[in-house]
Amino acid sequence: MLHIDIPSRADVERLAAVRRPACVSLTIATSPVDSEPARLELKNLLSTADSLLGDAGAEREDVDAVHKLVADLIEDGEFWQFQANSLTIFATPDTIQTFRLPHRLGSSVEVSDRFMIKPLLRAISFPQTAFVLALAQNSVRLIEISADLPPHQVEVAGLPTDIASAVNLPSIRGRAVPGGGRIRGSEGQKVRQGQYARAVDRALRRVLTGVDLPLILAAAEPLASIYRSVNSSARLAAETLTGNPEERSDGELADAARAVLDGIYAADLLSLKEVLENRAAAGRAVTELSDIARAATFGAVETLVLDIDQAIAGRIDDETGVLTLTEHGDPSSYDVVDEIARRALMNGARILAGHADDVPAGGPVAATVRFPV
Repeated sequence: MLHIDIPSRADVERLAAVRRPACVSLTIATSPVDSEPARLELKNLLSTADSLLGDAGAEREDVDAVHKLVADLIEDGEFWQFQANSLTIFATPDTIQTFRLPHRLGSSVEVSDRFMIKPLLRAISFPQTAFVLALAQNSVRLIEISADLPPHQVEVAGLPTDIASAVNLPSIRGRAVPGGGRIRGSEGQKVRQGQYARAVDRALRRVLTGVDLPLILAAAEPLASIYRSVNSSARLAAETLTGNPEERSDGELADAARAVLDGIYAADLLSLKEVLENRAAAGRAVTELSDIARAATFGAVETLVLDIDQAIAGRIDDETGVLTLTEHGDPSSYDVVDEIARRALMNGARILAGHADDVPAGGPVAATVRFPV
């Protein structure tokens, strides 16, 4: 099971608002099974951070304070027992904050007067919130998963407890279908499964109507296909969590559901590509880095799509939004892709963080804008 603490948008906004010397942002890949490689990698990144802080002219006491906070974390054995697929760390001389993320990220270290928030943006780009319907012949449960809370079962009025009770029989084996004449055997069982699926769907409508969250089905065949044939939820995900859900805990189903959510997120990005292409002709979409930097500064960005893997060194003027590119390693520079995302986020834009293939026009960023700039 993954041990995650996905940030909320408010968490990321708080980090994005920090502006002070000696901000260190660290990201490493982790494993819920073996933490030692990640701890060793973090030691190496910490050494790099020490050097970068020195190059940037940080006070010796600040370098030592950051080093101690991260070193103490490395030595915290209990912390390393519970990990997910990636770990992000944000440290100043006074504070340290960590987030364990379900998606896998590469190693990175950034030293600046602000935190690098890009590693967190994928987690908040698409809400990690959904319902999982764990449907089996002998049980049914609705599980709500979210970004910042453990999965929990939702009480649903009128939800059948199993297939037999749904069709008012002590057992569905070897009995005729009520009102069904001589329908028996496998044909009769499918009829009863259909009755069961409809009863489940009717009960779920009271919970799901008006709620714009994906519903992910966990069920084995043929019950999975039967439920899909009677489902009334427009947000039922196309992908099913296969196998008997009775053999998986709520936490295991939640972990598997997050992979399905990633697929929904990818489809969302594809749809946004089409929107950007259509709006570009009317001047409501921009793909040039300098134009987007200016739009983000003036609060014009409505939706921003960015490649979280690409870093471009430079500076963006706080007042004019003018972009100046620099060489990597310049202590006065920072990742301008990250800074564009920070400014767009703080001005209420929707952020979609993906990879190179997800960004229209092949650049590091693309955006729809509220007004031309």
